[in-house]
Amino acid sequence: MSQAITAENKSTKQRLYFIDIARSIAILLMLEGHFVHDSLALDLRDESNSIYYYWKFIRGFTSPVFLTVTGIVFTYLLLGNDQTAFWKNMRVRKGLKRVVELLFWGYLLQYYAFHVLQCIGVGILTIISIYGISRLIKVIPLWIYYAFAGVLLFTSYLYFGLLPEGHYWPSQAPAFVQNIFHGKHSLFPLTPHMGYTMFGAMIGVVLFNAKEKVKTPPFILSGFFIGFFLYVFSKKLLLAMGETSMLQGTNVYRMDWLFEKLGMVFMVLSILLALETYVLKIKKSNLFLKIGQSTLSIYIIHMIVLYGSLTGRGLTHYFHERLNAYQIVPYTLAFVVTFVVFAIFLDQIRAALSFILIPLKKMTNRLFFLFD
Repeated sequence: MSQAITAENKSTKQRLYFIDIARSIAILLMLEGHFVHDSLALDLRDESNSIYYYWKFIRGFTSPVFLTVTGIVFTYLLLGNDQTAFWKNMRVRKGLKRVVELLFWGYLLQYYAFHVLQCIGVGILTIISIYGISRLIKVIPLWIYYAFAGVLLFTSYLYFGLLPEGHYWPSQAPAFVQNIFHGKHSLFPLTPHMGYTMFGAMIGVVLFNAKEKVKTPPFILSGFFIGFFLYVFSKKLLLAMGETSMLQGTNVYRMDWLFEKLGMVFMVLSILLALETYVLKIKKSNLFLKIGQSTLSIYIIHMIVLYGSLTGRGLTHYFHERLNAYQIVPYTLAFVVTFVVFAIFLDQIRAALSFILIPLKKMTNRLFFLFD
């Protein structure tokens, strides 16, 4: 759902294909996860079944990848224009336009909820804001700003996670404001989910500053072992911290799953980077790159087709919790493959609809007061 761009810095011609591959894997897992979650019969949702258990485990990993990759890509490209003044930086202007677009589509598709598009939009806005502050206050490195923001957002989950059921925050605010933080329809509240975007921004800064070393064994192994440490030792470390006098009674261990999933993201990105560097011969026409650069379009269309956003009736109307073990695999495969084909022919579709899309783009550019 992040910007349909390849992580590229024109000054160095350094392309980070593994980011788009990670994004494409995440969007495919999202399509599969959403379809199975809404279509699988209730009697098959048994966590004692190893297949269902591991499916659910992998499904919970999808959104952290999306949110983290969003931060990586946008920040990497933002720093590629760092020599220009803040307001003259085209990535700042394009980022602000993207924020408005994501909020627009997010609320158009689900006006009553705060979902992933809105979370990504506010995340990009926060990245831009912190970047602007860091240019004024250059006391500490930029990556520390983003790391601190990520830790703060993760930590705030401790407060919201302990609120009694039915209690929302801010308590006196309108429902749409509560949904941003902790409300009835907070599907992707900023706390803690935007924390992944901030950690992604941190990684983006590191990748940009170390772009000559990114594809070296020490760099790849460092990323993998950082992820391994977070995944294996987060709970133990947080339990130990919770026993200190300063943090006693804070239930700090309750946010262990956030750092565990962040660790999984580190490990997966490191593995994909190693594959790109030493195994895969990736070309611009690679299918995974094509899918990874079409995530926003895929997300919007899948919301309409599967859930009936804008139309009022989608596939869930016909399949909701009705598919048995023999039906779920071929039906899910057909659903995912349909969107793979859609991504392959997206450029041709856009060309065929250019008589509509070009005037619409000009209109939205005027609406958002920003130009490509």
